[in-house]
Amino acid sequence: MGLVIAGGITFVAERERVINEIDDRLESQVASLVTVAGMTDVEPIPAPDASRAPATAREELRPADFGSVNEYLRAAVARLVPGLNEASVAILDGVPRYRPETLSGFDISDNDQLIDRVVQETKGSDASLIGTSVTDEGALRYIAVPVSMEGDESKGIYLRAIDLDAELNAVDTSILTYAIAALATIAATGIVGWFVVGRLLSPIRRLQETADSITLTELGARIPTGGNDDISDVTRTVNSMLDRLEGSVDVQRQLLDDVRHELKTPITIVRGHLEMMDPGDSDDVALTRDIGIAELDRMTRLVDDIDMLATVEGDQFSMVTIEVAGLTARVAELVAVIPDHEWSVEAAGDGTVEGDDDRLLQAWLQLADNAAKYSPPGSPIELGSSSDAAGVHLWVRDHGPGIPPAARHRIFRRFDRAHERRSVGGSGLGLAIVDAITKAHDGHITVTDTPGGGVTFTIHLPLRQGSPTELPAPVRAGDVVMQREATG
Repeated sequence: MGLVIAGGITFVAERERVINEIDDRLESQVASLVTVAGMTDVEPIPAPDASRAPATAREELRPADFGSVNEYLRAAVARLVPGLNEASVAILDGVPRYRPETLSGFDISDNDQLIDRVVQETKGSDASLIGTSVTDEGALRYIAVPVSMEGDESKGIYLRAIDLDAELNAVDTSILTYAIAALATIAATGIVGWFVVGRLLSPIRRLQETADSITLTELGARIPTGGNDDISDVTRTVNSMLDRLEGSVDVQRQLLDDVRHELKTPITIVRGHLEMMDPGDSDDVALTRDIGIAELDRMTRLVDDIDMLATVEGDQFSMVTIEVAGLTARVAELVAVIPDHEWSVEAAGDGTVEGDDDRLLQAWLQLADNAAKYSPPGSPIELGSSSDAAGVHLWVRDHGPGIPPAARHRIFRRFDRAHERRSVGGSGLGLAIVDAITKAHDGHITVTDTPGGGVTFTIHLPLRQGSPTELPAPVRAGDVVMQREATG
């Protein structure tokens, strides 16, 4: 469309320029006729207006140095030789009378359509005019100058015409050349654009193919990436989304495997005791009942912990200003009821921290409960808090068997334990819950050795939190991670 508009404007402008030049040449004939007549008092024909209405002179040409109109017309035709693409003829009383002997242009003396039109237009008028006539011989731009003399009743007309088609031929040729060049440009642009757009959109096609190839059992397909344009950025974003999707599906599979693994043992125990139970022996029935209830309680705790983890990861935390010393006192009061251990507060930090009071209390108590489970009965357990320029630190220190350094990286995984023994109650989700709460506060947990034996868990919280860190999707039946064998 841009090329068409540019070409159209250029064609109209050039055509108007050529027509203006033609009109200037025609108007110059009045001055030439005056020179032939030896007159100087005839006003020239005014330039035509934009509508190309016929231009007229204020007086007819009245030659005084000739005996008759006929003699003047013959002299004018003889002296004013037409140029290239021009023609002239002298009309006397409506009949073509003289034409140039030297014919450098073309002949219009036998163009009856043009002559008849000029005679009709100048009849009863002494005004000269410029006009355009479309005849069988082509389009002609002409000027007609009436000629008369006192004492001579003859009516003469000097007619000068220019071949409009020939004069505009150069413009037509230029426009044709422009049109060919424009079409070639459009074709070349279309071909190049086809390949360029095809290359740009190829990631979209590959995205469609990849999306069609992905199934629940095959999630490894990815879109090839290359370049640094917007499409490549979209490709990388989609691949990242597919990675997260694959990870989510793996999490769900891992959840099913872990839950199956955790539930298989109590189910097997209960089923085995029921099969071996003697219905007639009341003691055996009571023992089997107690075992079944204990195993069901363990399964109930597992479900409760999964629900707790889902709640923690899905909650919108209510951030408030918490007094560190007050939080430490509350934890000390609550852990005092946990039996078989000596509890003490080693330090209470000053200052405040932004956080969810209930969730931080829950995480700290979970660490205390975990220390109580894995420490020998009667051993001391210390807890405390402190604050510095880096943030607030909440810790629990036990004097149990400790945790091997090689196992510390996996104890926060769901259903994972540092020691593969089932004698200690629990679902293996306690530390995962603590880790989720800590991350929601933009913090982290460290595990260090306790001097003399044991382990110290420390929750590190920044002094100021922004919006809570984005956590993994909630654990609803399908989101609990993880990968017990990933690092095994």
